[in-house]
Amino acid sequence: MNSDYLENVSQSFDRAASSYEQWDALQKMIGDDLLERIHWLKKTPKNILDVGAGTGRLSRLLSQHYDNVYSLDLAPNMLKQARKQTSSAQQICADAMHLPFADNSIDLLVSNLMLQWCNDVNAVFSECARVLKPDGALFFSTLGPDTLKELRYSWACVDALQHVNHFWDMHEYGDAVLNAGFSNPVIDVDRIQLHYPDVHGVMKALKGIGAHNITAGRAHGLTGKTKFKAMLAAYEHYRLENGLLPATYEVIYGHAWGKKPAGTVAIPISKIERAQK
Repeated sequence: MNSDYLENVSQSFDRAASSYEQWDALQKMIGDDLLERIHWLKKTPKNILDVGAGTGRLSRLLSQHYDNVYSLDLAPNMLKQARKQTSSAQQICADAMHLPFADNSIDLLVSNLMLQWCNDVNAVFSECARVLKPDGALFFSTLGPDTLKELRYSWACVDALQHVNHFWDMHEYGDAVLNAGFSNPVIDVDRIQLHYPDVHGVMKALKGIGAHNITAGRAHGLTGKTKFKAMLAAYEHYRLENGLLPATYEVIYGHAWGKKPAGTVAIPISKIERAQK
């Protein structure tokens, strides 16, 4: 990742650190699902790395079952919040593209809703594959292209600027996992809707977790009141019978094993037919 982008991401989540767990209902829900999937493992991993740990909730839950958990995040203030809550996990401030671990040193690598903020996912997966043992396991969750589709379409009714981050689809993530050398990847998709009284509630929740638009090429400066009101009016078409507005999140889950043996043939995920949830 380039330094400017990293700084923007770090600062965005640093500012949200103190309020993060007030607004992270989605992260908690998906983190619990990810933890349930991790429990499928038939062995007890020794060294566990939580990449993009944020305020450390998933790391805390992992520490209840395993002894040696590392919480890694780019934002120092997120890790400060994590330290206030527990001393069971070891906090490390670092970039996911430069993991401060030796080759083949991690038994279990997890990442909950971090990859969508990386501008070089292939490089992140390559680094994860480097530190993971050959018989180690990778479990991750991230966001797909239907995420915040209501907000994206409502802005599209107003102008052609990019107001909502672009997210990879499941096939792209699957191919990236294979290209990094992981073996036996499984990718699946779920969709979750959260509900709010108005669009301001949607945007306040996004700001509360630091997930405002940090995509290069986005609209810079303040959006005019006329355009903003037009977007609000467009979003009203999604209002449900219960009076609330939906915000859709496409959640991509993946798990895979460490680097495949030399000579193994990989078939790109995009070439494999599979059903979605």
